[in-house]
Parts: sequence; C-alpha cells; structure tokens
Amino acid sequence: MYINGVNLGNWLVLEKWMSPGLFEGTTAEDEYYLPTQLSKEVYEARIKIHRHEYITERDFATIRSFGMNAVRIPIPYFIMGDCPPFIGCVEELDKAFGWAEKYELKVLIDLHTVPGSQNGFDNGGISGVCKWAQQPESVEFTLQLLEKLSERYGTHSSLWGIEIVNEPITEKTWKAMDVQKRYKPVDAEMAAGSAPVSLDFLRGFYVEAYRRMRRYLPEDKVIVIHDGFELKVWKDFMRETEFKNVVLDTHQYLMMAEVYGCEQSPEGYVKYVQEYLFKDIEEMAEYFPMICGEWSLFNSYGVGVDTAGGLSPVNGVKSGEDRLSAASRKELYSQVAKVQLEAWKKGIGHFYWNYKLLLDTVNEPGWIGWDSWDLGKCVSLGWFPVES
Repeated sequence: MYINGVNLGNWLVLEKWMSPGLFEGTTAEDEYYLPTQLSKEVYEARIKIHRHEYITERDFATIRSFGMNAVRIPIPYFIMGDCPPFIGCVEELDKAFGWAEKYELKVLIDLHTVPGSQNGFDNGGISGVCKWAQQPESVEFTLQLLEKLSERYGTHSSLWGIEIVNEPITEKTWKAMDVQKRYKPVDAEMAAGSAPVSLDFLRGFYVEAYRRMRRYLPEDKVIVIHDGFELKVWKDFMRETEFKNVVLDTHQYLMMAEVYGCEQSPEGYVKYVQEYLFKDIEEMAEYFPMICGEWSLFNSYGVGVDTAGGLSPVNGVKSGEDRLSAASRKELYSQVAKVQLEAWKKGIGHFYWNYKLLLDTVNEPGWIGWDSWDLGKCVSLGWFPVES
C-alpha cells in the first residue's frame, strides 16, 4: 500500500501559529504555559471546543475526497488524562478511528510530545527545553504510554502503525537551528542543561520501545522510527530478524533546505529535491521502507514579501507588499508539489503538513503566502494535485 496522507496537526497537539485565537489573552507560546495563564474553567472550555470543532467526521470525508488514504495524528503525552492540568484526549482519538474506518483511511498514531521535550520546539510541548532523554522517569513514562497505545489500538483494522516519537533532535540540527534562540525558554532554570538527544540513546530507546510495543502490536502493523534529522545514520540499525515491519520516517521541509543553503527560487528548490532528496531516499530505501512524514509547499520565495530576519512559523511574517501574482504563486507551488511528490515515490509514501490552519491569510497581511501550509487551501487554489 502506497501511503498518500495528511497530518491532523494542531488538533490534539496545539501550535500557536496555526491557531492563534486559542492563545488570545495570554503571552504563552506553547501548550505547556497556556493553562498557567487561564483559569481552569476558561482553559478547559477552550480546549474542549477546539477539539470538538477543529476536526470532525466531515474532515475525514473531505480527506478521502482528495484521493488520500491515510492520516497521521499527532498526540500529546498526556492523552490518557494522567498529567494535570492538561486534559486527556483519548476519546477524540477513539472517534478518529471510527471515522477512519467509515471513510477507509488508515491511521498513523504519532507521539508528538513527551515529558521534558525531545526537541525544544514549541510543537514539542515546551519551547527551549529539551531534557526528556536525561530523565529516566520521563523515558519510562513514554515507554509505558507506547504500550498502552499499542494495546488499545493494536488490532484495530484502521491502524496502519504507531510512530515511537516525533522529531527527537540530534546534535547537527540542534546546532543548525540554534534551538534555544529560535524557541526561547520562558524559565531559564527549567531550560538549563537542555541538550540534543544522542544517537546512542535514541537507538537504545527505539529498540526497547519496539520490543514493548510488539507485545501488543501484531506484526502486520508498522512501527515507525524518526530519523532524528540524520537520515543516513540508520543503515546498520535493526538489521536483525527480530525487527519486522519497521518504517523510517524523514521530515523534509524546503525551509530547512534553505537553512543548509538551498537557493530561494523555483529552480533552486527543484534542483535541491532532484539532486539530494531523490538520491537520499532511494539510498535509504534499501535499508528501510521510507516515508516522508512531514513536508509542505511552504518556502521563503513563495511568501513574496520583503521581510526582516528569517522566516518560521514561530517568528511569523512581517507585513509587506505582496510581490508575487496569483499566477506566479500557483506556478511555483505546482512545481514544488510535483517534484516533491516524485521524491516521496522513491519510498512508500508521505503525509502532508498540514490538513488545515485557522489563519486569515486574505485580510491579515502578516500571513501572506502561508496558505501553502494548509492542504485544503492548496487543493482549492490548484497548487496541490488531487488524485481521484
């Protein structure tokens, strides 16, 4: 089965830039601090309304109408409701499985956050803090949660697999992104000692997680490991016959290609994908079935405004005059969509990031060009090809 899927990000794991209204009246930049700045009643009401309205059965029907066959659902470590003040969301995930079954979509459960954070990103739960791998109790909590998820959903017909942990950050990317500058910690004392996740630790964790999950997860269900932003270091990993149906996930964003020197032009993006991603995915597909679990059409050239400083979902885009016509933007995004989709076919599939955003990109000039994160808008504007 070739996976043609999309992420349901910002549903059960919040990201402020994708839904700013949820954070109104606070200075919180991530989900960790949101309940500390709202009353218990207001916090619970906001979260419950958001989860009830943001993704519904109709969205699963829409995703199916786009010709897609799978969804990747990011979930938080507090999904079971055992980490107050955060509110559990296992009932919502149960509903998603019912909708997926009705509309013949497969589900990849993605453990997107862990206690102490695995990357220091805002989407890792708490900005600027990365201490999970240093906390044995947090690691054990994560392993037990993966067991619970495997037991609860392991035999469900709609389950494609479970991703052990999303985007654990290793040293190369920790330095390249300058994480604690990009995602500034609120509490310096809490953030002190934050460090990237070592490859040795990650390898050991993946093996232990695999063994615990397979107690409940049939071998026809996949277990997904993320490459930690180090795609080629996994060639000698899990080669033993014990490890079955393991898929390697890589996340490839054009804005990260820009960090590593990709030319910011339509030709530059196409060249980068053809010269690097084609080759790298093809090479690694000899060792693991490969998916690109997150990617998008977003790039700096497509924003089309003069900006001060780098572009990121965290920093936002400065207001400015749009320098690209609608036709130019459509041509750009159609090109980068086509070449990236060709790259993912070197593996076994992909999940677009993201299905939707709650942003007004028409009346708010600060968000010019950000429609490219929103699959529904990309389809409507003719940027993303729909397969019947």
